[in-house]
Amino acid sequence: MTALRTLIACETSGIARRAFAALGHDVWSCDLEPAEDGSNRHIICDVRDGILHEGWDLLAVMHPPCTRLCRSGRRWMSGPGKWTKPKRLPNGRTWQSMKDEFEDGVSIFTACWTAPIDRVAIENPNMNDLARDRMPADLPAPQLVQPYWFGEPEYKATGWYLRGLPELQPTNCLPEPERLSAEWKRWNRVHRLPPGPERTRLRNRSFPGMMQAAAAQWAGSAMQEEIAT
Repeated sequence: MTALRTLIACETSGIARRAFAALGHDVWSCDLEPAEDGSNRHIICDVRDGILHEGWDLLAVMHPPCTRLCRSGRRWMSGPGKWTKPKRLPNGRTWQSMKDEFEDGVSIFTACWTAPIDRVAIENPNMNDLARDRMPADLPAPQLVQPYWFGEPEYKATGWYLRGLPELQPTNCLPEPERLSAEWKRWNRVHRLPPGPERTRLRNRSFPGMMQAAAAQWAGSAMQEEIAT
């Protein structure tokens, strides 16, 4: 194997795709939206519509819907216990619409995790108990990494659920700034973004340093396995 056939799903920025392409891999991205960089190696589709069965060596799912699966979103899904009516809901939302988003998140995550691909990495936070109840039995705890491990002066805990791939190792770990200093506040930029139509897109952008490490380490590990066998 001289190059991995790689699918980068749920990504429009092209950051992850370009990181793998820079190392010579046959990489494509897909999303419901067009690629921001206008690449002709981006497929506009739902990742569940057959593309997972096209003979990929590696699947990296960058930003699948996770708002209803994560711990911070649990209060909107259920009150005390499991699946009791929440005490309150976001303005303009119904409980059914929240549950529909939850089901969509579960469907996309499980379709990617159970895809017939040997190496899978799915970006998602720690899940709430409602989501964990719906996940495949072999799903491990996520590896939690920070962008500053990879030379990016940012705080944003990023969870990776990995199958057939090694955990990411820091490549250029930056010293952390003093808590509450001006630099520390800049590092928390993602968490301090104001509400607005662009907030979700900006929060979901990949970090180039992290993606360069992922391309080198995950693809490198896969190619070493191929050589060994």
